[in-house]
Amino acid sequence: MRPGPPEPKGKLDAMTGYSFTTPVWEGGQWVAPAVAEVMVKAARIANGPEDQPRDTPVQWNKIDWRAQEEQVRRLRQRIFKAAQEQDWPKVRNLQKLMLRSRANTLVSVRQVTQRNTGRRTAGIDGEVALTPEARADVAVRVHQSRSSWKPRAVRRVYIPKASNRAKLRPLGIPTAAA
Repeated sequence: MRPGPPEPKGKLDAMTGYSFTTPVWEGGQWVAPAVAEVMVKAARIANGPEDQPRDTPVQWNKIDWRAQEEQVRRLRQRIFKAAQEQDWPKVRNLQKLMLRSRANTLVSVRQVTQRNTGRRTAGIDGEVALTPEARADVAVRVHQSRSSWKPRAVRRVYIPKASNRAKLRPLGIPTAAA
């Protein structure tokens, strides 16, 4: 038996206008379905450990970096594939998912505070995170502030050019936290 064509996404909702959170008329009043109440009670944190709230400090030295980088790599591949297929709404949604991803935040903070050669240079905010506790604190603050994030200016430092040491070129140093 061959499977037929795939069903359209949200077919039931599109046909009936009903979803699990749609109020139902019962006994002369509008009532939220029991399923919606269960969903609200069982709301889980996405893109993070289920047993800890979002503002719990991260234990920097106990993070499984291979797993975090693998999650980020898979999401980047999905974005690339959607862009190749020119599915722009999917690209946008995956990019939003990337911005909300805890793994992406951790990998980004690690890149800026641990791997980059400029990790000991303070940004425009004057902050340097050299200890594991400071890095974990930066990761928590960055992940919490992601919804209200606004770009900040980079710190401009002028360094000698490689070809002519007498001439200077600008170097932009990003800040560690938003």
